[in-house]
Amino acid sequence: MKNRGKESLNQRSGINLRNKLRKSATDRSLYGVCGGIAEYFGISSFAVRLIFIFLLVPTNIIIYMILANTMSASPPSL
Repeated sequence: MKNRGKESLNQRSGINLRNKLRKSATDRSLYGVCGGIAEYFGISSFAVRLIFIFLLVPTNIIIYMILANTMSASPPSL
């Protein structure tokens, strides 16, 4: 009974806990960082890119480069 409550809570929050945060292989502009974040949270990659541009203006390049170097690549698909 407790597991059902946790699953429904995770489903309601929109965060998929089974997926690992990875760079996107299909939704890439530069390194796939914003596309990977968007896939993880289930939102539009355009929205993530706008957040990086407008909300993190002073340090957006540094944060993006750190994420680009530390996020693992997505597994190759056929």
